[in-house]
Amino acid sequence: MDKDYLLQKWLRNELTDEEREAFSKIEDADFYNEIITSAKAFKASNFSKVDSFEVFKAKALETQNKKPVYKLNTKKYLMRIASLLVIAFGIYFLFVFNPNTQIETLASEKTTIELPDASLVSLNAYSTISFNKKDWKENRLVELDGEAYFKVSKGGQFDVKTQEGLVTVVGTEFNVKQRSNYFEVVCFEGKVKVVSDTISRLLQAGDSYRILNNMFTETTTASIKPKWTENISEFVSVPFKEVLAELERQYNIEVTFKDVNVNRIFTGGFMHNDLESALLSITQPMDMTFELSSDNLVVIHAKKN
Repeated sequence: MDKDYLLQKWLRNELTDEEREAFSKIEDADFYNEIITSAKAFKASNFSKVDSFEVFKAKALETQNKKPVYKLNTKKYLMRIASLLVIAFGIYFLFVFNPNTQIETLASEKTTIELPDASLVSLNAYSTISFNKKDWKENRLVELDGEAYFKVSKGGQFDVKTQEGLVTVVGTEFNVKQRSNYFEVVCFEGKVKVVSDTISRLLQAGDSYRILNNMFTETTTASIKPKWTENISEFVSVPFKEVLAELERQYNIEVTFKDVNVNRIFTGGFMHNDLESALLSITQPMDMTFELSSDNLVVIHAKKN
């Protein structure tokens, strides 16, 4: 497994049993564990002391010096020590000064999180949210990259911040989708205020706000919650490439195409539990066909006359 990937998941304490075993075998695993133990040992009352990180750095060096001594090139050895100190410094500040909680989903993964006020957030595949637990009572703010469905508990102002715009609510249910060149907010209950650049709207239940490739549209929906929470992806007048991107996220596959106009407009959907059925449902209406060339590669091409 990739060392950087394992290290990132280890920092968030999210390793599976298999990943934990793999992590224990990587070079310097014992050293990393010693650093994290040191980081957790710092107390809040000591955060402002100048020598806190000096103590932390000393422990890191002490741990490194306990390793067996090998004959090494001096330059390589010094670079190695510098690299490990950079990691130690980063971990220290991650645990001491970073108050944010971050949750992310991988391809083909969904999850539901309860926020500090009992609001619920359902994350679609390949999405990330972050929020500040310590500041939550004064500032109910969630940063989102991807797609999420919110059930917000009543209280003060609740904001969802994305790269494309800001969504503000007070006790409601809504869905926010923010992908590349795609920003959409659908209100299912209550009221939602959406601001993106110069376009500001107050949405009522059933209203939809969308900016796709810099084009703004408003529509309505009769649905009571987003279909993706029921393992169905649906689309209304979107370029076919958006459908393929969502297919990749839901099935953790790679899609390539031959002689296909990916900017053609598509309306329809697919299920998340059967790849072949999903491919049929998006290719047949577009007069296309597909090939499953491996477990994670799909080739879509136009039908031959």
